[in-house]
Amino acid sequence: MKIKILLLTLLLLIPYATNAQTESSSVHDELFKAEIIEIIEENDNSVEANTESFQQKLKLIGLDEKWKGKEIISDNMDLQVVSNPRYEVGDKVLVSYFQDINSNNVYYVTGPVRQGSLYWLALIFALVVIAIGRWKGLRSLAVLLLTFLIILKFIVPKILTGNDPLFITIIGSLIILTLAIYITEGLKRNSTIAIFSVLISLIITGFISIWFTGLAKLTGFASEEAIYLTGLAGSGIDIKGLLLAGIIIGALGVLDDVVIAQVVLVKELKISSPEFSKKQIYAKAMRVGVSHLSSMINTLFLAYAGAALPLLILFSVKQPPFLNFNNVINNEIIATEIVRSLAGSIGIVLAVPISTLMAVWFGESKKIIKTKN
Repeated sequence: MKIKILLLTLLLLIPYATNAQTESSSVHDELFKAEIIEIIEENDNSVEANTESFQQKLKLIGLDEKWKGKEIISDNMDLQVVSNPRYEVGDKVLVSYFQDINSNNVYYVTGPVRQGSLYWLALIFALVVIAIGRWKGLRSLAVLLLTFLIILKFIVPKILTGNDPLFITIIGSLIILTLAIYITEGLKRNSTIAIFSVLISLIITGFISIWFTGLAKLTGFASEEAIYLTGLAGSGIDIKGLLLAGIIIGALGVLDDVVIAQVVLVKELKISSPEFSKKQIYAKAMRVGVSHLSSMINTLFLAYAGAALPLLILFSVKQPPFLNFNNVINNEIIATEIVRSLAGSIGIVLAVPISTLMAVWFGESKKIIKTKN
């Protein structure tokens, strides 16, 4: 019952911000689903493009609302694209409709409909989590859904309305963190210790990110998405703050894992070795935590490296403007990734002694644990 009350209270802290995005008066096109019923013409450019690239003239039938049952022609034969898949009869695709300067109707296939395969993958993921984690796995899925809703309904709309991305992200992260730990671990003293440990580590990560973002003179415009956002939303979004917010969110999940592991470890040591002093428990917990730490840091680095793999390959070919190490290290794109990964890693490293110390000194005492067991 207490968990339900806490959950309701925290959810009430989330402002109703679903209408933060203003309607654009400059949208002139529509997007709808259609099915390919005939391939009229086809040209294979895969060899020239060194990737899968096909130009096709397609006959389609609409599947959505006012387009349902309507036959249309999508002529992509004149489009020069780096990569474009080969469509077959029966494939479902997304079609963009607009009118050109002569008021002629133009239909362009933007890509395949992927939601079906993504839904199946999500279902398999949920079944695996529940099969392995049982009740706790189900609670973890509930937390994942709440996290998604908080990001989508609170953090994103607030940033779009011009609020400070870093401040909003810290508030959102605190809500996510509190819900995640109390729902999965229960309303316990150790859960509260874990929350405060992660919060302290997040604040340290935030300060380090702000400091070195300033020292490195990072603008936040290292990605195409940031430039696109500026053009889309004008000057309402703080792009540099958005970069800092991304660092916080990226570190949050790993910090949660590290801190929970340390707090639980300290509790187990108190149960299994009641004769140990606080100093001995801290030393043994830190020994395990340091072993866990190396894999966690590597996990964070590999997550960033995996997302930036095409970029890393681009740097390795040594073409202008990336001819040597100095060119690479001073490029804002790579400097941003370095600050992102190292700032997050520092927060993770510091989370181990912080959470261990708090669990040893402020966690449940041996007497309380013995009474419960």
